[in-house]
Amino acid sequence: MSIATKRGDGGQTGLAGGIRVSKSDLRVESYGSVDELNTCLGFARSICQNKEIAEWTEDVQRTLFRVGSALATPPESKKKAPVISTEDVDKLTDLVHKIEATEGILADWSLPGAHTESAAYEVARTVCRRAERNVVRFVENGGSVQAEVLAYLNRLSDVIWLFGRLIELNAGINTRLRDENKAGPKWSRAW
Repeated sequence: MSIATKRGDGGQTGLAGGIRVSKSDLRVESYGSVDELNTCLGFARSICQNKEIAEWTEDVQRTLFRVGSALATPPESKKKAPVISTEDVDKLTDLVHKIEATEGILADWSLPGAHTESAAYEVARTVCRRAERNVVRFVENGGSVQAEVLAYLNRLSDVIWLFGRLIELNAGINTRLRDENKAGPKWSRAW
């Protein structure tokens, strides 16, 4: 069996459970952007020299396969969607708190591009935010997804932003956008 089935040549694709929809369907856009995010994280992980961040990233990538599958499984499918749980979201929240507690971690706006590894994570962060927007658009247009999917993507962008800051801190690089004396909120919250 070849992956070149030619079934998509007319602009249709198959969802989990065999349901056919247009490749422009908002559900397809949603899980497609999660797939793109997973690929961006794979690239970031492939160049990441920090073993702990690389391991955290791989764990996130494995969860993103479940997120993508959950998005690709419509309610009418005979196949049951994988569950994205509050535990999945809590795991990211705990990671946020762990990294935020790191002495010297940047708590302000950062300027991407000072370090190759952190820049790769910044690209992934922006793709994560786009994936989140696509899922919101899908829901606002009548699509149904598990609430934890949105919470997971929202928390994940924070985690990815912090990965970049931790990489820069360990490399001794200051990417602070503003002057230290400039007033403003403590956390940028990863936009």
